[in-house]
Amino acid sequence: MRFDRGGDASGCTEVLRMRLEDDFGDILRKAMHGTGTDAEDLARATGIAAATIAAWAAGGGTAGEDEARAVAPVLGLDPGRLADSAAGRWYPQPVESADVRHHPQRPHPSNGYVFFLAGSRRAALVDPAGVPEHLVRILRDGAYHLQYVLITHKHADHCDATAEVAAVFPAAKIVMHELDVHAIGPLAGSALRVRDGEELPFGDDVRIRMLHTPGHTDGSSSYVFRSAVFTGDTLFAGSVGGAYGDASTYDDILTSVRAKLFTLPDDTVVMPGHGPPSTIAQERAHNPFFGS
Repeated sequence: MRFDRGGDASGCTEVLRMRLEDDFGDILRKAMHGTGTDAEDLARATGIAAATIAAWAAGGGTAGEDEARAVAPVLGLDPGRLADSAAGRWYPQPVESADVRHHPQRPHPSNGYVFFLAGSRRAALVDPAGVPEHLVRILRDGAYHLQYVLITHKHADHCDATAEVAAVFPAAKIVMHELDVHAIGPLAGSALRVRDGEELPFGDDVRIRMLHTPGHTDGSSSYVFRSAVFTGDTLFAGSVGGAYGDASTYDDILTSVRAKLFTLPDDTVVMPGHGPPSTIAQERAHNPFFGS
C-alpha cells in the first residue's frame, strides 16, 4: 500500500504514520451517545465528577488508568482496551498491500483508495471525494483502467467528487447501496445498487464482495478485495464510526462489525475511511468497543 502525500506535482509518495481517527475523548463521546448515557449517569455509576467526564468527552484531557477502567463497563466498552486508549499505549502494527494505493481526500480529512490488478492495471476507486483533479491525476499517473467507483456511504467527504470522476471515466461503473445512493444525485439512476454478499467480477478470476454494514448510515457498505476490506466509516483502527443512520443505530454498527467484519480472516487488512490501516486480528484484540 502506498500513502500519497498529495501535496506535490511530482507524485512523490512516502509511508506516513497517520493519527488514529479517535482518541479517548472521541471514543467516550461515541459510546455515551450510542448508549444514551450522559455525564451525570457516569458520575453516579463511577464516583468521577460529571464535570470531569464532560471535559474528557469534549477533548479536554484524558482519564487515568483506574478512571478509564471504571467508566468502560458502564458504556459496554472493554476496560483494558479503553485504558490503553486513554494512555495512548496502542497503535496498529504497520501493514502493506502491494495492490492498494492510499490517497488523502483533501480538503476532507478522509481516506481514498485505488486497488488494482498488477498485470492489467484494471482498477477500482474507493470513495471519490475531495479535489477531483487530484483523483484524476492519480488514476492517469497509474495508467489504471478504471472499472468501478465503489462508494462506502453517502457523506460528502466520501462521495462529493463522484460526478467529476464519472465525467472523465464514463465507462467506470458506480457502485453503491440502495439506501444511500440518492446522495450522488442524477448518477443514482445508472448506479449499480449492490446488496449484502453480492460479488462483482474483477478480471478473470477475482471478485469484489460487498458487505452491507449499516449503522453509520443506513446504506454503509464495506468492500472486500482479496485480503483487504475497505470499511468506510464503520470500523476504524481502535474505534468505530458514529451512529448517523436514519433508521440504523449504534447497536447496528457494533453488530455489523461483529457479524460481518470480524468473521473475515484475521490477516484481512482493514482500510478505513479515516485514520491508519489495521487488521481484523488487531481490531479483535485491541478495539475497546469489542471485548474479548
